[in-house]
Amino acid sequence: MLEQYKIEKRERKNQGIVPLPLSVEQVEDLLTLLKHDHEEKELLGHLLEERIEPGVSETARLKALWLEKVVQGDVQSPVITAEHAIHILSKMSGGYCVEVLVNILKAGIYQAEVAAALKMMTKVYDAFNEIKELAVENSYAAEVFESWGQAEWFTSAPRLPERIELQIYRVDGEINTDDFSPGNQAHTRTDIPLHATYFGYKRFPDGVDFIKEAREQGAVVAFAGDVVGTGSSRKSAVNSVLWHIGEDIPGVPNKRRGGFLLGATIAPIFYGSARDAGLLPIQSDVTSLATGTKVIFKPYDWSMEREDGIPLELQPSPPSLLDEYRAGGRLNLIIGKKLTKSACEVLGIDMPAIFSEEEPPVHKEKQGYTLAQKMIGKACGVDGVLPGTSCLPKIATVGSQDTTGPMTVQEIEELACRKFKTDFFLQSFCHTAAYPKSQDQKRWDILKKSILGCGGLVLKPGDGVIHSWINKMLVPDEVGTGGDSHTRFPLGISFPAGSSLVAFAAALGFMPIEMPESVLVRFHGKRKKGITVRDMVNAIPYFASQKGLVNIDDEEKKNVFSGTVLEIEGVDDLTLEEAFELTDASAERSAAACTIQLPLDTVVAKVQENVIVLETLVEQGYQAKDALKARIAAMNSWLDDPKLLTRDASAEYKEVLEIDLAEIDQPILACPNNPDDVKLLVDCAGTTIDEVFIGSCMTHLNHLRSASGLLAGQGYATSRLWVAPTTSIDQEIIKEEGHYSLFAQAGARIEIPGCSLCMGNQARVKPGGIIFSTSTRNFDNRLGDNTKVYLGSTEVGAITALLGSLPSVEEYFESVNT
Repeated sequence: MLEQYKIEKRERKNQGIVPLPLSVEQVEDLLTLLKHDHEEKELLGHLLEERIEPGVSETARLKALWLEKVVQGDVQSPVITAEHAIHILSKMSGGYCVEVLVNILKAGIYQAEVAAALKMMTKVYDAFNEIKELAVENSYAAEVFESWGQAEWFTSAPRLPERIELQIYRVDGEINTDDFSPGNQAHTRTDIPLHATYFGYKRFPDGVDFIKEAREQGAVVAFAGDVVGTGSSRKSAVNSVLWHIGEDIPGVPNKRRGGFLLGATIAPIFYGSARDAGLLPIQSDVTSLATGTKVIFKPYDWSMEREDGIPLELQPSPPSLLDEYRAGGRLNLIIGKKLTKSACEVLGIDMPAIFSEEEPPVHKEKQGYTLAQKMIGKACGVDGVLPGTSCLPKIATVGSQDTTGPMTVQEIEELACRKFKTDFFLQSFCHTAAYPKSQDQKRWDILKKSILGCGGLVLKPGDGVIHSWINKMLVPDEVGTGGDSHTRFPLGISFPAGSSLVAFAAALGFMPIEMPESVLVRFHGKRKKGITVRDMVNAIPYFASQKGLVNIDDEEKKNVFSGTVLEIEGVDDLTLEEAFELTDASAERSAAACTIQLPLDTVVAKVQENVIVLETLVEQGYQAKDALKARIAAMNSWLDDPKLLTRDASAEYKEVLEIDLAEIDQPILACPNNPDDVKLLVDCAGTTIDEVFIGSCMTHLNHLRSASGLLAGQGYATSRLWVAPTTSIDQEIIKEEGHYSLFAQAGARIEIPGCSLCMGNQARVKPGGIIFSTSTRNFDNRLGDNTKVYLGSTEVGAITALLGSLPSVEEYFESVNT
């Protein structure tokens, strides 16, 4: 084992990265070696203490149980003493180590040392009650409770210095999460050091070397950009930033926290993921900063100036931000404060006045609530939640897909979760299903086992896109989240998040939300024949730009939707699948969440249909049956007395955007390579298109039918054509209806249900090509290297494939209206 470890260490050192955490087999061998007076006992002790993942991983279980035997005297080790064993247990965060420490406390040995360890732990969960019972007669257990009540887990952590000198590494323009964490390297995300080698390798290839050299010279490096973290909700992007500017976490291999990130605008999901992970995000003026500039940051004054004395304007931060950083991240702070509150209630004392608390917004007389504010209010047990309120709503539904799922499982294990407390957890295998690498399949096997073990529902490879499935499993007006920025419910509301927050919501059944303002988009009038829902999607940035609410200027980016809840109404003629096209695309608007007001009869009919879908899954033997049956019961309960929340007439919005559908007289496309750079078809017509992709969560069954109808009898497509059904249900229907044959006659390459080209992490279009896609986003290099990608409707896509170029307005309407 040691020789293999050393070989691996050398191999990874040659790649510039540290070794992987120990595997189960390596831990088993290590524990055997630790019983002997080995010549490399110092290395063995280091591996035990620092190279095994904490929480409730299998390796953590083996480690904790072995350490318990050392303390209890059942195992003799010349390397690890009983006192040292307790010290190592204290660094394991929570999970199995808590059980072990409680067992030792009950045994009446090393009680002072065990109490000292437990005082610093917050992820104790059900062990809280055990220790409470022990505290009645055990003075050491009572000391633990008193310590928790005084929040010594927090006060013992070091505060930030009053004055911090930072050296800037600056990247101009908009930096999306693909720049930090490329989608085509999704298979490496759980291996944080390896994945971090791709940090900026196309966009800012000098970044890794500059940061490394500056840190070796003793500098504290802050990453800075104009617009930072747009795009997918990738914890992996935050992980990569942390790997380069953060510090190692004792007892947690291959993860880091700490460090500073500056941005004139920081995308809301990325901002939240940074807070959760212990990275300090600072929204500030960066126009006068360049790579190498030194600034002085005074956190308690919340001020910053260049070393030449020129001040930089900082946007206000949440009052809890510095507390979060001190606690090692927002989630650590929430868990710790909840523990302290519970301890104070048991002790009959007040919460210690040591945490920064936020003043809730003042409710104006006769001020009503928006639809989103009412949904969050319902999840918090109140009528509504005003913007600026920090709250912890109940999370009823959580979604996880296969490229972020392994990171979510890591976080779930680190949170010491054995059973989900959210009502419903869904795991898919859709982002890598079309062309899985060997690592993808191995990760899937581990992922599936972990999720099932915690009580989640697992879809099968080939079932299709998670978003299309989870939409079939929703209870109206409830709140959810997911580890993908396109987790945007057409029923209820979802706040997509990074993997750590998704794991938190799954493990604890609630999540922190600072209620954003809302922007209302109100459609009225009727669509002209041939105008699609995708055109309505692109009409939002189109009309917003005409009002000066959105622009695509990288240096002075304006986006009224960024960080808000986009609330949509006036779409009473849409199906639920069509409504999802609108909510789904709120991710491209950088909105924190989206709601859509639909007629009650539309929702009732769809929920009834969805109950049948879930009952079929039960009959087909999908796991976990208990989760499915509980969700079916919840949906039927809603159907017994169907009601939908509606906004108050007196609700206040940051902005109201009115869109007259009659003014949309032709398709609207998003142009290369920015989903906000929208133009009318007339401005793009005639552009040669090399490849067309019809698929992604932005499509559904009727899109496939429409594409088939436009392709039928028209011969072989001129552009290379890709078609990907969204779900296995859609696949079966279009096969039965004969559409597969028509796609084949047009020369289409038909993918298995799933994300296919949308992620660009497996199959990719030809480098340098000009592409038309129905997918969600068109960032640089996403679908293929150095490609230019237009986004638009399935109908435009099918016609374009036949012509080999974007059609004229006349060609388009001639085809769709025939």
